[in-house]
Amino acid sequence: MKKDEIARLQTYLRKTFGSPTLEVKAQPKKDDMAEVFIGGEFVAALYREEEEGETSYQFQMAILDMDIEGV
Repeated sequence: MKKDEIARLQTYLRKTFGSPTLEVKAQPKKDDMAEVFIGGEFVAALYREEEEGETSYQFQMAILDMDIEGV
């Protein structure tokens, strides 16, 4: 992903999740993927998809059982 695209996505996600510490970082080995961090901790992968001239983004976050125990 390009720097300006990552900046726009970061702004959108910060606003959506209400998290000023959220960061979107490029994945150097893949040009259609970035990684999302909150407070320096990896939380999700972000994929760009292009189909029929339309661009969309898929936010993929895994939540493990151990992460929600005791919540």
